[in-house]
Amino acid sequence: MATHQPLHYFDPRTLSKLKGSTLRTRGVVEGAVTGSHRSPFQGFAAEFAEHREYAPGDDLRYVDWKIYGRTDRVFVKQFEEETNFACQVLLDVSESMQYRSDSVELSKLEYAKHVVAAISYIVVKQQDAVGLVTFDREITHIVRAGSQPAHWKQISHVLEENERGREMGRVVDSQSSTLVLAEIAERLPKRSVVILLSDLFTDAKSLIAELKRFQHRKQDVRVWQINDPAEEDFPFEDPTMFHGLEGWADISVEPRQLRVAYQREFFSHREALRRQCRSLKIDFVVLRTDMPVDVAVKRALVPTSM
Repeated sequence: MATHQPLHYFDPRTLSKLKGSTLRTRGVVEGAVTGSHRSPFQGFAAEFAEHREYAPGDDLRYVDWKIYGRTDRVFVKQFEEETNFACQVLLDVSESMQYRSDSVELSKLEYAKHVVAAISYIVVKQQDAVGLVTFDREITHIVRAGSQPAHWKQISHVLEENERGREMGRVVDSQSSTLVLAEIAERLPKRSVVILLSDLFTDAKSLIAELKRFQHRKQDVRVWQINDPAEEDFPFEDPTMFHGLEGWADISVEPRQLRVAYQREFFSHREALRRQCRSLKIDFVVLRTDMPVDVAVKRALVPTSM
């Protein structure tokens, strides 16, 4: 059972180092203003979207007192256009993301969750909206984009819920997880900033085809690849039993004989993705789990394909 406390992933020490950081947008995102800004809507909503349960920190102006009178429960109104833009974070939670080598403290998934928390903090602080979608071969959770500080609690709750789901041992296929991106693209509002966090252990051609779907919907797409240092360096020396993930069988190998071929394939796959993303003007950034989270996020926020 998970033992993390609420907002565990929102580490104050990390977030304090991110003060002043901003998520910049491209002109393709409707209503976006490049850089740090104040929302021109000033909390005014153009179109009502839905109700959600009140959370500490929500603006009391948006409490629906009629519902409170009928049910004795407090709900607030959410709107389609509370801010200049929405950032939609897509988190790959397939089994390969659970990998952690002995040289680092966090698995790729745990590390990615801290990155999710950091970018959520940055976006809300600059008065824009952030949402979260977790997925493997299907969508597992959706947090609708919101711009109130209390929204962090909803995102943290999903991250914790996902952790409990991992402990139940659900096996998924990262190859099929690529296909769910098409469904996510259709469900997200048009003209958003979309950040994909994944180890990208899938077919490059299929992944690029799915990323194009987001671009066709006028999304500003960013791809942040999460890698363990051992996946790049392949430091293994002695005969090693590698445990298969995503349905693959365990296999015993002599690492020194495999290293050159493995690294050639690994970096060839990455460079193929990098080149194709660059041709589509999609930011592609590699984040290793031995990098401090604040350093990694600041690096990822620097545009590479403007």
